[in-house]
Amino acid sequence: MDELLNRIFEHMIGRVHGAMTFRLFLQPTMAGLAAVLGGIKDAKAGKVPYFWALFTEPQHRMDLLRSGWKSVGKTFILGLVMDTIYQIWQLKAFYPGEAILTAVILAIIPYLLLRGPVNLLARRFVGRKRILAKKLVGGKA
Repeated sequence: MDELLNRIFEHMIGRVHGAMTFRLFLQPTMAGLAAVLGGIKDAKAGKVPYFWALFTEPQHRMDLLRSGWKSVGKTFILGLVMDTIYQIWQLKAFYPGEAILTAVILAIIPYLLLRGPVNLLARRFVGRKRILAKKLVGGKA
């Protein structure tokens, strides 16, 4: 078991240096953009932050997971493909568990960490726009 963990650790560290390091920036950026768009959409709909809702709204959990996968799924798949290419090219082997772990780290985690805070930040601006719109049309704020 120690050998397995050591190999995984060494391979994960090896991904930081050398070939294809651009993906370490590309994939989280793509996931971040998906999270920003999702967070803004959530804010406009008045929804609670995404990650929080996964735990506090079990009746909507499947819909939330589908929505999240729809937003970040392509980035995740791209991460799997790119890591597979990296492994075959650099390691001369393929470790599916490492490819999944890498894709989760580079796509899913950034998405989960950003979508909720973007929602909270966007709510401030969405709320201000509504108040300003009401004032402009003569309504009460």
